Amino acid sequence: MSFSGTLDKCKACEKTVHFIDLLSADGVIYHKSCFRCSHCNGTLSMCNYSSMEGVLYCKPHFEQLFKETGTFTKKFPTGRIRKIQPLIAS
Repeated sequence: MSFSGTLDKCKACEKTVHFIDLLSADGVIYHKSCFRCSHCNGTLSMCNYSSMEGVLYCKPHFEQLFKETGTFTKKFPTGRIRKIQPLIAS
């Protein structure tokens, strides 16, 4: 029996993704290390990401995007980037 490898390519880096490093989100294949927020480049996991039209965001930046634009568009407003305020538990 021979193993021929995988043909799956990471959407972010377009390199071959081996089974041990494979992560599939919304039907798209990524390396675990390439699964990152498009705004802050922070590492994402299956429980802390949101996506819009194939663009990945961490949940805080996805919510910030809506608050700043009033819609879920792909781009943040140009100009100064505001720092996200930490959530305070009540």
